[in-house]
Amino acid sequence: MEPVNAAIICCSATVHALAQAAAEGAEKAGANMRIRKVAELAPPDIDQATFGDLAWADVVLLGTPTRFGNPASQLRAFIDTTGPMWYRGGLAGTLLALGNVFYHGGGIIVPPGYTDPVQFQSGNPRGASRMVGDGPPSDVALEAARYQARRAVDTAAALKAGRAARSDPMP
Repeated sequence: MEPVNAAIICCSATVHALAQAAAEGAEKAGANMRIRKVAELAPPDIDQATFGDLAWADVVLLGTPTRFGNPASQLRAFIDTTGPMWYRGGLAGTLLALGNVFYHGGGIIVPPGYTDPVQFQSGNPRGASRMVGDGPPSDVALEAARYQARRAVDTAAALKAGRAARSDPMP
């Protein structure tokens, strides 16, 4: 079976270290990796995300700072522009690891839960995170991001293998 394609889409320099850690975890799980940013102030060493990145990916991990409990407007704006892909069913098989908005496109949310010891240390079953005011991400936060990416890639690989084994493949 072909490896899982994993796209990490982020929108801020504040989540860059977590995105890099998630990429390490996804690569460790055997995924082909892309890290992309939505238009804004993310580090210049990350290419801007496109529809092509979403179409390419078997699994998408999204990184965003929170804005009053919501994803940052830059990431929401990028997601809003993907309407034509949702309409065509282009994202129906994509695994997305952020929020209720993705149910509309048929995404499967893969939170880490408390399925690994690092999650008991991080204390966040919803996904890797950190407080910007606390300085750089801690080793625990980075390991939680790596674990979450491995879990998402492993889930995507299992679903991809199951889809390949079906005699009537779903879109």
